[in-house]
Amino acid sequence: MTAAPATAALGLSIALVSVQEEIAIGRQANAQIREQVPQLRDAMTTAYVSDIGRRLARVAPGPRYPYSFTVADYREINAFSLPGGPVWINRGVLQIATRESQVAGVLAHEIAHIARRHAADQLTKVMVTNWGLGLLGAVLGNTGGASAAQVAARFIANGVVLKFNRDDERDADRIGLQILQRAGWDGRGTVELFQVLERTSVRNPGAVEVFFSTHPAPADRIRLLQADIARRRGGRRDSARFHSLQRHLRRLAPANTMPRAR
Repeated sequence: MTAAPATAALGLSIALVSVQEEIAIGRQANAQIREQVPQLRDAMTTAYVSDIGRRLARVAPGPRYPYSFTVADYREINAFSLPGGPVWINRGVLQIATRESQVAGVLAHEIAHIARRHAADQLTKVMVTNWGLGLLGAVLGNTGGASAAQVAARFIANGVVLKFNRDDERDADRIGLQILQRAGWDGRGTVELFQVLERTSVRNPGAVEVFFSTHPAPADRIRLLQADIARRRGGRRDSARFHSLQRHLRRLAPANTMPRAR
């Protein structure tokens, strides 16, 4: 499979990170993050999130990545994706959402980041800055791919990468909405979750602090999405299975609190 070029530093468009390398980097980063982040090991929750995620991934554009979906056992509201397919969603999202389409909207947004290769673009810029263009080209060659994946994975796991810019976030909103609607959910779920976040920020700012530190303000995103949503009405908004899951989650031990950044 031929990789789409990743946009490197200095405005150059250079195919430095192939899709296969991106997948290898994501797998290594995912293994490192699993050692740092508590995973909710609950069969009912895992099956539910994976079912929604696979349905969305089937209609995602771009390369056929090996998407995977993991629930972090954190009460705060957040989600993130890694290069090449891994998607994480906090338990807090599942508990604060009021409809299934809202959860699907969060997963669709993260899938869009992967499908549009935003991390590959960002990773190229970070690695060129740290290593230089000539050295990076050699390391990412056939003889150095494994080493490059390990180094890149450390960048990601340590939080150097994955802070997407506003253009990437807007693009993921737009493409995520298309994925959500193609998979059969009502696009209003995306806007509704942003509205839930705004209400939550008033009564419990700590619950959304991490989300707001890594994503644009919901008000701006709502305004940009509403016109696209109006052009295509309809789709699934909710399910009995979602509310059954929420009741189940309330019976489990409380979720962890995310550690504060040092």
